[in-house]
Amino acid sequence: MGIQISNFTKAFGDTVVIDNMNLDIGSGEMIALLGPSGCGKSTTLFAVSGIHNINQGRIVFAGRDVTKLPPQERNVGVIFQSYALYPHMTVAENISFPLMVRKESKAEIKRKVDDIAKLVRIDNLLHRKPAELSGGQQQRVSLARAMVRDPDVLLLDEPLANLDSALRLEMRSEIRRIQQASGITAILVTHDQVEAMSMCDRIAIMNGGKIVQVDTPYEMYNNPVNDFVASFLGNPPIAFLTGAITSGCFVSSEANVCLPLSVGYEDQSFAKIGLRPEHVVLGNPVEPCGDNEVNWAQVCFIEVQGRENLYDLRLADGSVIRTIQPVRSDLKLGDKVQWSVKDKDLLLFQQDGARLYETP
Repeated sequence: MGIQISNFTKAFGDTVVIDNMNLDIGSGEMIALLGPSGCGKSTTLFAVSGIHNINQGRIVFAGRDVTKLPPQERNVGVIFQSYALYPHMTVAENISFPLMVRKESKAEIKRKVDDIAKLVRIDNLLHRKPAELSGGQQQRVSLARAMVRDPDVLLLDEPLANLDSALRLEMRSEIRRIQQASGITAILVTHDQVEAMSMCDRIAIMNGGKIVQVDTPYEMYNNPVNDFVASFLGNPPIAFLTGAITSGCFVSSEANVCLPLSVGYEDQSFAKIGLRPEHVVLGNPVEPCGDNEVNWAQVCFIEVQGRENLYDLRLADGSVIRTIQPVRSDLKLGDKVQWSVKDKDLLLFQQDGARLYETP
């Protein structure tokens, strides 16, 4: 079931939270609404579910205008950050509750509960109470309860926020597996870029009540439309340097940096360059020939991560760029190294943050 959000505006009093949003979601697609706190992600989700009335625009499910319909008539399943399970009910009773409200037959309820419990892999826990379950198991029950009613749309509002890192990793893959197996259209609200990139077909990055970019995780990471998107995706985050474009090179005199660019960039008096940590290549630690040598930096921090290390480099102007490298036994704090980035891996931005592209 496809979803179309057209000219959607939502205000609380005099405060406009969403301003004229447009978004098309394909049938069977899982899309993430990603952005900082207060950007309007959850407000959008609540509008799709019917919890919030909208001030302007339309919300359409598979050609059916649901803009003015109450939640119970939209057939959506919602999973919140809190599991919201009934503590006095068993797992089976919690899952079956929406079906009992519908007054379906006992035989049909049992069949549907058994089927969905197998899908989310909790069929051996149906007799337990929520207090007897781990956080991951409770989230599976919440997911089963949302899906047992066979919703047309699945809405997930920060569903993994209360889980520890190991359980988040497990539930990311499980929710994605279940969504793909069921073919349901799903919207995930999160501020966690890893969740968005690993679970979803596309990402809509939001800021200030507007959608900044909608794209696949790969395209958004490699081709951000502005510096906000570039900075929001990537861990460790991208580093920025400011300077100018002169004679086919990015030059920052303060940082003592000169990086050759691919052909096609016109000279600019101001430019910002983005450096992804995995694209920074380090040479061997050697004393530079003099203070004026370009692209030299000092190793100012080393974070050991097992198969790779993070090396922070301090440039001449005091700015720091972070790099990801295979473990280097020859690098230590205080070493001076020369570094480089291939021209194809450089991201350039204008003074207003918009992406700077090569001139055709």
